[in-house]
Amino acid sequence: MSESKEIIVNYKKLVKEIKKHNKHYFQYDTPKISDKDYDLLKKEALKLEKKFPYLKKITDIKSIIGSKPLNKFNKIKHISPMLSLSNAFNIEDMKDFLQKIGNFLNKKNQTIELFCEPKIDGISATLIYENGILKKGLSRGDGKTGEDITENLKTISDIPHLIKAKNFPEEIDIRGEVFIKNSDFKKLSSKFANPRNAASGSLRQKNSSYTKKIPLKFIAYTFGYEKGLLVENQSDFIKKLSEWGFKTNPLNK
Repeated sequence: MSESKEIIVNYKKLVKEIKKHNKHYFQYDTPKISDKDYDLLKKEALKLEKKFPYLKKITDIKSIIGSKPLNKFNKIKHISPMLSLSNAFNIEDMKDFLQKIGNFLNKKNQTIELFCEPKIDGISATLIYENGILKKGLSRGDGKTGEDITENLKTISDIPHLIKAKNFPEEIDIRGEVFIKNSDFKKLSSKFANPRNAASGSLRQKNSSYTKKIPLKFIAYTFGYEKGLLVENQSDFIKKLSEWGFKTNPLNK
């Protein structure tokens, strides 16, 4: 086997492995490896892509997001794709990240202020509001199409059904994380493998009355599509979220 064929075979094996673990993690809520090991798989594939750019013609690892929605829910296309975050494993990755931002904004060698937020290990969801009324709630799905889990999301007390604030956009999809606190999980640990599994399993029940029994929380942190949103930066947006009645992470800086 030639060197290039061997590289392609190894790359395809990594892609297959990543997709398999995505399905277990996002679709069936039964992760088979740790987050750290999953990140290492992706890092290995990204290294190959960087060294051999022709591999991106097969699959672009960064385009593999989540997993296909389950058939038990209606599928709805996201107005704006729900993309995943990139990882930085060391100081060099962080420097590379800052350089890319500088190049994109045409602000090379300038200090850029960053807004940092702790990652919550839960389930991503997007809330679609029209004229202040919660119209739809979707899961991430594969990033392009999500599951309609509106009724289940409405059982979460952190999620406002109606927002009357005058500065609330005409249309917006507000995104955040559905999760369960460790203290609440202790009471449910016999039913679920871990807190993320508890959040995901509860959120994807066909009967929302079951979801209502689980103490789920929601933290808002970003938006996708918007019409009439007036903010200058992420910290302004986070303040607005609090004004509108959403919970935000108190450790944001």
